[in-house]
Amino acid sequence: MVHTKQFMRSAVVALALMSLAACKSSSDAESDANASSAMGSMSSESTSSAAQASGAGTSGRLSAEQIQAENALRQTVFYFDFDIAEFRATDRETLMYHARDLAANPSKRLRLEGHADERGTREYNLALGERRANSILNYLIVNGASRSQIEVVSYGEERPAMTGQSENAYNRNRRVEVVAR
Repeated sequence: MVHTKQFMRSAVVALALMSLAACKSSSDAESDANASSAMGSMSSESTSSAAQASGAGTSGRLSAEQIQAENALRQTVFYFDFDIAEFRATDRETLMYHARDLAANPSKRLRLEGHADERGTREYNLALGERRANSILNYLIVNGASRSQIEVVSYGEERPAMTGQSENAYNRNRRVEVVAR
């Protein structure tokens, strides 16, 4: 008799839990449908925003976010500290816009050209330029760009932006340039 009561209680609890689970999954289906609908409207809103950004909108004005993105995409040279292959933390946000732009435009292609100053051997500077370009490549890929969109080239010390042996010249030559191709 005691076992029967426990069995009945367990059965009632299990039935109640199954009923709640069934209600939850129909609610999830409705939520998914609503989310899909919302995503569709967000997609049309982003298309509308893109049309406005290109001047096709009625007002022709850009949002602050669009202006910030355009300014970030204009920056195509990233400088490095002496003998360091990691880009500066201040460049993260700008590189994020480049990654988003590549993700949004799968047909777009870039070349990352790594450079070094003249200090060090030719071979070392070629390797350093490549490591610098690869650090930016990896950041772009992690943030949405496709590897197939990006080519990496190192010029080492062979193509200086500024000639001379001053600290200013060295600073200008330690860089990665983002070149559309």
